[in-house]
Amino acid sequence: MTTRPANLLTDVAGLKVGHAENARLKSGVTVILCEEPAVAAAHVMGGAPGTRETDLLAPEQSVERVDAIVLSGGSAFGLDAASGVMDGLAAMGRGFAVGPARVPIVPAAILFDLLNGGDKNWGEISPYRDLGRIALAAASKSFELGSVGAGTGATTAGLKGGLGSVSVKLPNGTTVAALVAVNALGQATIGDTAHFWAAPFEHGAEFGGLGLPSPFPSDATALRIKGGREPGRNTTLAVIATDAALTKAEAKRLAIMAHDGFARALWPSHTPMDGDIVFALSTGKATAAAAGMVELGAAAAACTARAIARAVYEANDAAGDLLPSWRTKFGR
Repeated sequence: MTTRPANLLTDVAGLKVGHAENARLKSGVTVILCEEPAVAAAHVMGGAPGTRETDLLAPEQSVERVDAIVLSGGSAFGLDAASGVMDGLAAMGRGFAVGPARVPIVPAAILFDLLNGGDKNWGEISPYRDLGRIALAAASKSFELGSVGAGTGATTAGLKGGLGSVSVKLPNGTTVAALVAVNALGQATIGDTAHFWAAPFEHGAEFGGLGLPSPFPSDATALRIKGGREPGRNTTLAVIATDAALTKAEAKRLAIMAHDGFARALWPSHTPMDGDIVFALSTGKATAAAAGMVELGAAAAACTARAIARAVYEANDAAGDLLPSWRTKFGR
């Protein structure tokens, strides 16, 4: 396996990514735009999810392809970001055709960032619909990582979270990539060290190149969790994508296997207080014969783990933050 040059979700042909954020809110939106409708599925493993249109993604449901995926801060208010994206797509003439009408298919998921130090007094109308449309307009092949988009106000146990992305090209030419907004109850680093749980999967020095700590801390698995155990205050949102041509059922299996990356990169993960979800996208743009599902799924899990670590590694500090970034805490 070799890392693609950009090391981003958009290394999968047929995808673009756009961000919008509001520094005062400490919140934002990320849109994954399918240049052409893509086969999609999703799998929820957290105990406190916030979603829109995910039932539609079950393999037995009628609509197979989506126009975009939306990841947003703002808890349930953030689900309105998908409405803004729908508005923008409709203006482009995009959407599922029902006679003369077109309905853009835009599944969405949210994370809880309402208590992160940002000013959430937005009045009678939340800003997320507008942020969704702005993020759609910003969609491109190149995008930033860290404290941007849906990762703007994300946090973990003791450190800022953020938005991360990576990719890999398999030996047969198929590309697999991940984008993750990390707002976890647990932590991505090992004990009190700067080292990441995802270290065995790192490519180059994409999140510092530190490897695993030596000696390994005796208290590494002691639970360090974000303040409060109330449900709904955390969530890691992931999109795994490939240019391999998959059926909807195969995309569902890819999403399931990608969740292994959460367990490799976060301790603990999939808790009752997290809303962890993976969306899977297949653009079908690969020219080579598709890799087997075992190989695709293993790559998906590894990419998800790498993207989680990279999200925390790339976060930066902002005025009013309640937690330090990884780079500030560890002086790197």
